[in-house]
Amino acid sequence: MLTERMVQATIPAADIDRAMLWYEEKLGFKPVARIEGGAMYRAAGGTGFFLYPTAHAGLAPQTVMSFMTPDVDTEVRDLKARGVVFEEYDLPGIKTVDSIATMGSTRGAWFKDSEGNIMGVVQEPT
Repeated sequence: MLTERMVQATIPAADIDRAMLWYEEKLGFKPVARIEGGAMYRAAGGTGFFLYPTAHAGLAPQTVMSFMTPDVDTEVRDLKARGVVFEEYDLPGIKTVDSIATMGSTRGAWFKDSEGNIMGVVQEPT
């Protein structure tokens, strides 16, 4: 069953070299493989993402990948120190305060990568 399989995100990049540099400088990721069709990255627990070149990068209006964390405040602070710019929202159901939204017992923050893709940092309830 697919519920027993790992999941991998696929992230579009209009400029693959720019995107790879951004993911390394801002998020600390280094590719584990570079192939003609893009670059593969690994994260915790065997998860990962694949960056691939396309002219359609940054067009998705929703979060395309989220990083789960036990401490969203620390992650946001550390990412801001690396130059990541967070989105500020004031929408029905989602209002950020100092870049972080509280939605019940879940807290989250969002930023865009170099290609305009929306990424999330999410702290789930313990």
